[in-house]
Amino acid sequence: MKKTEQLVTAVAAEESTLPHDPPLRAVRIFEAIARLGSISNAARELHISSSAVSHQLKVLENYLQQPLTHRQGRQLILNQEGREYYRSIRSAFTVLRQATEHLFTQGRTRQVTISLIPLFGMGWFIPRLPHFMRANSQTEINVVYANHRNYLSDASDISIRFGNGQWKGYQSEKLLSGQMVPVCSREFLRLHGHIDTPQQLAQMPILHDEERSSWPQWFALQNVRRVRLDGPLFEDGLLTLAAVQSGLGCALMREPLIAPYLRSGELVKIFDLPIDDGRDYYLCVRQNVEMSPEGKLLQKWLRREAQQ
Repeated sequence: MKKTEQLVTAVAAEESTLPHDPPLRAVRIFEAIARLGSISNAARELHISSSAVSHQLKVLENYLQQPLTHRQGRQLILNQEGREYYRSIRSAFTVLRQATEHLFTQGRTRQVTISLIPLFGMGWFIPRLPHFMRANSQTEINVVYANHRNYLSDASDISIRFGNGQWKGYQSEKLLSGQMVPVCSREFLRLHGHIDTPQQLAQMPILHDEERSSWPQWFALQNVRRVRLDGPLFEDGLLTLAAVQSGLGCALMREPLIAPYLRSGELVKIFDLPIDDGRDYYLCVRQNVEMSPEGKLLQKWLRREAQQ
């Protein structure tokens, strides 16, 4: 047995004695398999053999007492349990990587890290970022994904968060409204015709962003009764945006984040009838942690941009 594989086996044996934790090396290897799509790709990234990867997958499956994959031809595919497990653990690995990156870079006094959700980055932050960079060329901006399902371990200097403004250990101030409006693509209107009333909209294909409760609330506010509100559900706003752009249907989307697409005419606001679900976008910094001059500079700029 190779020395690396002996070490992997020894670590797995040691981890298996812990009373409550899963075999962490096996979980790490499973995450690589799920993220990269194959045992061989995981082996290359982790610098171990494919047989060691397969062994650790078996260790995890034995611990969980159920398979996480199945064979489809020559490919190893995640089964339903494997997909659900990967969805549950991937955020933890994102937080771990962000924390590690933060320790590597925190000594660079001219760098500031901001975390945000993808659609906020695409629709609001990045289009404005060139103005900040031209005015502050000595400041290095590190932009990372916010773990918006669980903000507890965010390692960024500044984070833009979506919710009710209450996060333990953080000071938050409202930056942008989270109100939603019904939108579709220009191509969708060309194919389906102009939508004149909420009753007409109720007959159109509907897309759901993160949850299925928003559309029923919106139609109720317009006094429209609709028996069925089927249609695909998308995990986040970025996927919903792509679906709307593709002409799949109409969606309720956060207006400040899709403003560039509305201005260009690529997306069309069907009605100026917003709905507020009580969640907004907040600028958050950690309590009792001194902000660097670069962080304060970015914080001030964000406030100014939001006010404009």
